[in-house]
Amino acid sequence: MNARDAIRAAAKLGSVALRIKVGGVTFLAFIVFVVFVGIFSGGMSGEAAADSCGPRGTPGVDPDSGAGGSPGTASQTRQEQIDNAKIIDKVAADGGLSGDATLIGLMTALQESTLYNIRHGDRDSVGLFQQRPSQGWGTVDQIMQPTYAAGMFFFGAADGDPPGLVDIRGWERMDYGRAAQAVQRSAFPDLYAGQEDAARQVAAEAGIDLARPARDGTTPTRPNPGTDGSNGDDTCYPDDGQTGKPGDPFHDGEAGWPAEVRNPRSTEEAIKWARRQAVSGRSAWYRMCLAFVAQANGWNASGVPYAIDHYREMPPSMKHDGDRKPPPGALMYWDTGQRAGHVALYLGDGKIASNDIWRPGYIDVVPATEIESKWGAKYLGWAPPYFPKGS
Repeated sequence: MNARDAIRAAAKLGSVALRIKVGGVTFLAFIVFVVFVGIFSGGMSGEAAADSCGPRGTPGVDPDSGAGGSPGTASQTRQEQIDNAKIIDKVAADGGLSGDATLIGLMTALQESTLYNIRHGDRDSVGLFQQRPSQGWGTVDQIMQPTYAAGMFFFGAADGDPPGLVDIRGWERMDYGRAAQAVQRSAFPDLYAGQEDAARQVAAEAGIDLARPARDGTTPTRPNPGTDGSNGDDTCYPDDGQTGKPGDPFHDGEAGWPAEVRNPRSTEEAIKWARRQAVSGRSAWYRMCLAFVAQANGWNASGVPYAIDHYREMPPSMKHDGDRKPPPGALMYWDTGQRAGHVALYLGDGKIASNDIWRPGYIDVVPATEIESKWGAKYLGWAPPYFPKGS
């Protein structure tokens, strides 16, 4: 029996045992699960792609912040991520794979599901890796078993379709993000790389040895990451001087956008829409900062993978680096210490509409200074709501 067969056998055996053990409480567990998923839904569909909008050095909302909206404590929420990370690592280790494989698996699961075993997603995608039954990854019940899902990610189907990580020729020498994309074949291939720091932190908390060599003793040497963000890009954040100090209040500047700024919604309509999201109770915005501001202005998607890239690609004449007097309706940007950064919609009177700052997945109206004070992020500046690649 090879490693692939062993993993599948273990997953199948675990499935049978699990069905026997929990058969009497399936319905209750399902209800609890639905409530839980309702809190943390959002940020998983491929169409609205922009994530890593979290505190410096941590994935998304700080799991220890005690943010409201979860059915349990923040530590319990983080514990589920850690438990799932351990399962992913065990499947990789049992299959003789290196810590690099575990890291790639964690990065993928963080991007796809935020390391929660969710029963929803884009089209028919479900589970930790958002695998699709229609694409040969297994049945819904199978994919919802973390051990099975991880086994499919690493080892793929028996006939090699869909392929797993070990089926990707030269994966050991690829940048982590590109290796993940080779398995997932996502419409947004650049997003996996932005999860490396978050994956390393989860691994550290879970006691996972990412330096573990493969069973055959090999530890491949990977190429140095380029500046395209394929493995994270430490130089992607502008480092311009600020006109104010961190924590200084924000004040309204004069409105009036350049002629190039043409959005489906007017500035006034965008602000009203954002405020309605804050009171709607809709938890669809976890790690979706760029998607949120794009949709506020009437676009389905921004057309750019990361919030920080959206700021970098602004025409120089539209960027106001460090200026703390944005007009209402402006987009405000922060360096969160992660690849993607954060963007929020300025509402006026020093307030922004932002996802995740108080409650994971929800929009709240908060003082703009809270991105600095609560997340420890660096304010970069503001720009008009310009979406030249919006769709």
